[in-house]
Amino acid sequence: MPPRGPPRSFFWALITLSSIPARVAGCDFLQPACGAQAPGDVVIGIMLPSHRKVKALQERIRPENFHCSDFDLESFLRSLAVIHEIEVINAAGFLPGVRLGYLMCDTCSSASKSLQSVGHMLEVNGSLNVMCDYTDYRPRVKIVLGALYSEVSIAVAKLLNVYMVPLLSSTSSAPDLSNKLRFPAFVRTIPSDKHQTKAVATVMHHLGWNWVGVVYGDDEYGSAAFQSFLGNTEASGLCLAYQEVVPHYLDHLLSAQRMKQVAEQIRSSDAQVVLLILKAELVEDLFREMIRTGTSRIWFATDAWSTSRALAQMEGINEVGDILGITFVSKKSESFDGYLKNLTATPRGYNRFIEEYKNLRFNCSSECFSSSPPSYCPSPEVLRMKSASACNNFLDPQKQNDDYLVTALDTSETFLHKVAVWATAHALKELLECNGSSCLGEINFPPWKLLEVLKTVKFEFENLNFNFDRNGDFEGFYDLVVWKPEGRHRRCQKIGKFHVVEEEIELDIKDVTWFSTANATIPQSRCSERCAPGSVKKILNVYCCYNCTLCAEGTFSDAWDLDTCKPCPNGTWSLKGWDRCTPRSESYLRWADTHPIIMVAASVFGILLLFATFVIFLVYRDSQPMKRAEVKLSCVMMAGLSVSFASVICFMGKPSVHLCRARQVMYAMGFTLCVSCVLVKAYRTFLAFLPFGQLTCRRLHKLYKPTVIVIVITALQGIICLLWLIFDSPDIDPTPPSPQTMIRLIQCSEGPTYIGFGIMLIYIALLASVGFLLAIKGRKVPQEFSETGYIIFSMLMYLFVWVCFIPVYITNNEHASPVQASAILVSTYGIIFCHFLPKCYEALGGSKTDTLERILRRWEVISGPKLEVGVNAPSEKSNRCSVTSTTTILRSEVSPIDSEIFIMPMLNEEMLTCMKVGIKLRRCRSISI
Repeated sequence: MPPRGPPRSFFWALITLSSIPARVAGCDFLQPACGAQAPGDVVIGIMLPSHRKVKALQERIRPENFHCSDFDLESFLRSLAVIHEIEVINAAGFLPGVRLGYLMCDTCSSASKSLQSVGHMLEVNGSLNVMCDYTDYRPRVKIVLGALYSEVSIAVAKLLNVYMVPLLSSTSSAPDLSNKLRFPAFVRTIPSDKHQTKAVATVMHHLGWNWVGVVYGDDEYGSAAFQSFLGNTEASGLCLAYQEVVPHYLDHLLSAQRMKQVAEQIRSSDAQVVLLILKAELVEDLFREMIRTGTSRIWFATDAWSTSRALAQMEGINEVGDILGITFVSKKSESFDGYLKNLTATPRGYNRFIEEYKNLRFNCSSECFSSSPPSYCPSPEVLRMKSASACNNFLDPQKQNDDYLVTALDTSETFLHKVAVWATAHALKELLECNGSSCLGEINFPPWKLLEVLKTVKFEFENLNFNFDRNGDFEGFYDLVVWKPEGRHRRCQKIGKFHVVEEEIELDIKDVTWFSTANATIPQSRCSERCAPGSVKKILNVYCCYNCTLCAEGTFSDAWDLDTCKPCPNGTWSLKGWDRCTPRSESYLRWADTHPIIMVAASVFGILLLFATFVIFLVYRDSQPMKRAEVKLSCVMMAGLSVSFASVICFMGKPSVHLCRARQVMYAMGFTLCVSCVLVKAYRTFLAFLPFGQLTCRRLHKLYKPTVIVIVITALQGIICLLWLIFDSPDIDPTPPSPQTMIRLIQCSEGPTYIGFGIMLIYIALLASVGFLLAIKGRKVPQEFSETGYIIFSMLMYLFVWVCFIPVYITNNEHASPVQASAILVSTYGIIFCHFLPKCYEALGGSKTDTLERILRRWEVISGPKLEVGVNAPSEKSNRCSVTSTTTILRSEVSPIDSEIFIMPMLNEEMLTCMKVGIKLRRCRSISI
């Protein structure tokens, strides 16, 4: 508690007397409407609030005087900046021979109070006359600088439109004021709020916030700014979690109740970012409620409170969370700081606001600091400016000065108010036709002439260029600020800029420590988590609330939070959830891959094996095994098998139309040739050893034409292949790859309908089946006389392989080519191992053949009918005889033990001649090889 000084009544009487102005037009004002003025040739009106509100405005029922309260230190500083700049211009002789004066009126943040002040500024000879034409209207005040709030400027500008007196503001940013049809006399040194709300939305989008709440006042400024922000939300990807409006008038009966409702809405919402389009006084009330309930959020401030000292100094401000803001261009001035340290009224003028400030700062009074202060005491917030040394001396408070205004407030915020004064000075210089020594124009000019020149003025101030656009606005840039903690309070720190014309943002937040995260990590405020590249948003109820869905095959998303997936360009593809498209890789049997190398090696080895077999057959062509194997017929089989092996090689490499056709035709013709030879061998055995009647023998004998059979069977396959190539030709498979794969399968299609391919395989299978059945019929014939066992196993292997091939080929089309190639290899090797290798083994030194006697005895046991071998054996009556074109005759003697049997073909024999030396064969059948 400061010590008591002189009697309290003396000091408060001094305060009261200092605030009583002279009588103005028959009216006394306890607090003057125009409390500061200085004479001049051209008078500038200053309309800024030195008090925050009008007392008991809701109780006003008679047009009596307005009583203001709560001294507004920050707005008072703005008025001092205007006055100081006017004095600087006068001292510099910028307008030679012309002195600028001013008349300052307190608006008390009230539109009604401001209109009363306009009446005082525009009076001529103590009255405001009503005229039909104000073209030659020449009031003392030629231009009005103000007001602070858009609501007040809108009201004042509408009145000034009648007289076309220019209203130049440095803080009123409502978008409506840019409408020259409604406000032709209004200009301002700041951008419109449509740019500010665009800047706010851009910053939010830049920081990754899309779920925000908005609280705005119901005045002109709040409503217009909110609508402007609402128009920018969709373009910036923002959504409103809630929007709350509060009464802008502080003494409103429901203001406190409404503020609690708004606070509850903020607490209940999951939106972490709140945009406050309110006056600083309303923000202070809201913050108190937040502090009381321990609620922390990220607050975004508009220019109305982004640099408010009262808020930055309020108790518990560090508990409300992070505060970002947007403000106008600011710049420090040393001369202005010096002026504030030696604060006095302009010579020949007076400034009752300075007097009130000094009384509040330096007057000694303790009763206002008691627990029950008198009603006339200022509010606790205003009492904070009381100097600690106020009661240490008995000097006149009006003579005291210190650096409190410089240290407690940010004097750089007054920069644009100085710009407004200089804009007026430059317009006057042009209007008054000033040169280096004098101004030749008329001093008492109509205000509309100054407005006309002001809109076109261009000038430089503090290394910055200024001019008005066609809407009467400045288009420069905004400063972006963050409130950093400084002990128990906060201070503003610039973190970037927003350029109005380019709509570009410069932001440096790497050194910002956020309350929400306790580090440099930017806190989040989103309705839904961001959708990563590869996914897109599936909107739920509002634009910002969505689920993330993966992009389908053939589409992609290459950025965060895209609305739709982009289709892949031609020649590229993507799988589900991909963030880019790439060309599909081609898949075929490449020469360098392991599987093709193995199959090619197997094919080459098979061809070499056939060549080696061919050489053995030629070398040992006169041996018994080779004679029984029919060397010529076997060589034809080898040729067919070689072609089949060569067809496998055509399956390798990148397919082409010619390769697709060649490999199937080569296999069909080669393997058909081989199987036809096998069929001939099976048919020969069938004819030689099975009993038939003479008539049947003759008919079957006539059908046995090996060369003709082989040619006809192979020719039929050739016709099938020719028709296949004409009507259902193999080609490159046009089937598009599966959407779920990045591999483009390059393979052959065996025709649009696969009919030709099926008939070709069925034909070979039919031949193999006939050969298999004929071999089954002759399975009891001794192996020494036939190859039935080899035929059965080789044909059975072929049929088994191709029966397995069909379902695998149908169900696994992606590997059709290697499956068919493998089937060809297995079936071809089956014939080699079953037909040729045993003969080669016998020819190269295998076991000797049995004697005819043993063979015949074994045949007798197997076949059933008695084959008697002996001397003077009884004769069997039989008229049946097997007739064949390869009837064999026993040419050598047969010893009782083991004699070698030479079996030679005898063509065109109808009866079997049995020759016996020492043994008489009473009955003999033809032996077929």
